[in-house]
Amino acid sequence: MLPFIRKDLAQLTAYTPHPGSASGESVASKSAIDRLDTNECPYDLPAELKQKLAWNYQQLIETNRYPDGGHAALKEAIAQYVNESIAESIHVPPFAKGGLHVPPLSKGGLHVPPLSKEGLHVPPLSKEGLHVPPLSKGGLGGVLPPKTAITADNISVGNGSDELIRSLLIATCLGSVGSILVANPTFSMYGIIAQTLGIPVVSVPRKPDTFEMDIEEAKRAILSEGCANAQTENPPVRVVFVVHPNSPTANALTTNEIEWLSTLPEDILVVIDEAYFEFSQNTLAGKLQEHPNWIILRTFSKAFRLASMRVGYAIANPELTAALEKIRLPYNLPAFSQLAAEFALAQRQLLLAVIPETISERAKLIAALTQHQQLQIWPSAANFVYLRMKAENRNLAEQQHKQIMGQLKAEGTLIRHTGGGLRITVGSPQENQRTCDRLSQILT
Repeated sequence: MLPFIRKDLAQLTAYTPHPGSASGESVASKSAIDRLDTNECPYDLPAELKQKLAWNYQQLIETNRYPDGGHAALKEAIAQYVNESIAESIHVPPFAKGGLHVPPLSKGGLHVPPLSKEGLHVPPLSKEGLHVPPLSKGGLGGVLPPKTAITADNISVGNGSDELIRSLLIATCLGSVGSILVANPTFSMYGIIAQTLGIPVVSVPRKPDTFEMDIEEAKRAILSEGCANAQTENPPVRVVFVVHPNSPTANALTTNEIEWLSTLPEDILVVIDEAYFEFSQNTLAGKLQEHPNWIILRTFSKAFRLASMRVGYAIANPELTAALEKIRLPYNLPAFSQLAAEFALAQRQLLLAVIPETISERAKLIAALTQHQQLQIWPSAANFVYLRMKAENRNLAEQQHKQIMGQLKAEGTLIRHTGGGLRITVGSPQENQRTCDRLSQILT
C-alpha cells in the first residue's frame, strides 16, 4: 500500500456496482438479464419524453458553460412536489400488520390512456427552463401555501443521495467529534461513507421477526456516548440514520420508532431516508417543522426512473440546508441531470402511473414466494421483497442464499444477497414471472 494513503482504508472494500456480480464483470446467461438487484424502476422513460428531453438538451444547454450551481429552478419544483406529497400522505391509512392493502388490478391490468399518433403532448421548455409555478404564487393548486409549507430554502440537491450523506457527515462528525448510529441490516452506504471519512459507526440490532429497531439498545448506545461497549472510545453519537421504509428489509418505521426519534435531543441529527417514498406514500416531511434536527433524503433514482442521472435531494431546516450548501462541491449536478429532474417532476403523473402496477406485482411476487415452505418472506412497503431461507443455523442459511443467488444469476436473474438474506426488486410482470419460475426450479 502506498505510504501516503491512510492505513485504515485497507480494511474497506470498494462498493460493487451493477450488474450484481462479485467483481462487476458482465453476466453470462442463456437469456435476457433481469436486473432485480438495485431497486430501479423496470421501465425506462417513455420514448416520447426522451425525445423531448433530447430536444431541450440541444436547444437549451450550452455544454461549454457551467450548470446552474444553485439549482434554483429545480429546488422550486422539488419544494412544490414535497408539499403535494405531504398533503397526499396525510390521507394514506396506516400500515396494517400484513402490510399495505392494495386493491387488485382488473384483468385488463392498469388503465393507461393510449398515446396519440403524435405521441405525448409535452409543452416545450422556454429559454428559462421548465415552467413550474412558484409556491408564493399559488403553486399548490392556486392556494397560497401556509407558513409551514416547504420552500426552496428547505431543499438541498446532491449528486445522488450519497453525496448528501457524505456532506452531512462532514458537517456533523468529521474531526473525531462524533459517531453515527445505524440499525443493521440497513443501507450499507451510511457505514461505508462514514468509514471513508474516519468516522466511527455504532451498530444496534433489529428485532428478528419485524426488523424494528431495538430501541433499548439504541438508547444504551447513545447514553454511553456512542460506545457500543466499555472497550471502545468512540466520540458521542451525533447522527442517527434510519430508512423509511428500510432497505433491504422493506419495513416502514413504526409508531414506536417515530416517537423515539422525536425524543432525541437537538444535538443529535436524525437522518430519515425516504428513497422509496413513492411506493409507500408514507412520509415524515410534515413533521420537519416540529423537529429542526430532522432531515429527510429522497431520490430521483427509483420511482422517477432517473438512476443514470444521479439526482438526490434533502428536505430540512434552512440552517441545515445552508450548511450543506457550504460543503457540497461547486457545480455538483450536471445541467442535463437538473433538466431531467425538472422534466420528471413536470411529468410526474405520467411517470408515477406505473406505481400501482409495481404494488400489485409486489403482492403477486410475495404470494408466489410464500408457496415455498423453505422461505421466510416479510411484508414490503417498498419496490422490493426481502426473504431468508429457513435453516438450522445462520451459516447454513447464508450458504444457501449464495447458492440461490448464483443459480439465479446463471439463469439471467440478478438479485442482491445482503443483510443475511435475499432482496428481490419488483420488476415488470414478465421479469417477476421468470424469477418465480426460476426460483421454483431451484427450490424443488
